[in-house]
Amino acid sequence: METILNFISSNIQMFYLVILMIFVGIELIGHVPSVLHTPLMSGANAIHGVVIIGSIIVMGQAQELVSVVLGFIAVIMGTLNVVGGFVVTDRMLEMFKKKK
Repeated sequence: METILNFISSNIQMFYLVILMIFVGIELIGHVPSVLHTPLMSGANAIHGVVIIGSIIVMGQAQELVSVVLGFIAVIMGTLNVVGGFVVTDRMLEMFKKKK
């Protein structure tokens, strides 16, 4: 428990940044028209490969168990986002193909 508290106290600016980005993301998504929401989100999810690469770098340089666990969770979540983005994009493109 002490390790987690030390990790949080040493990275408090990063947590502030994450919270700020959550609010900015909610505002941006809230103002996107519903017609553009699905294509925008599928493309954004596909771009999350950057998150996967960053997570792998964090896990490779991690010296604490908390960093390794958070990096592993980020890799799993980023992978789910990338796969989901490609699945949604593929389903959208299937709608525009001519039926045989």
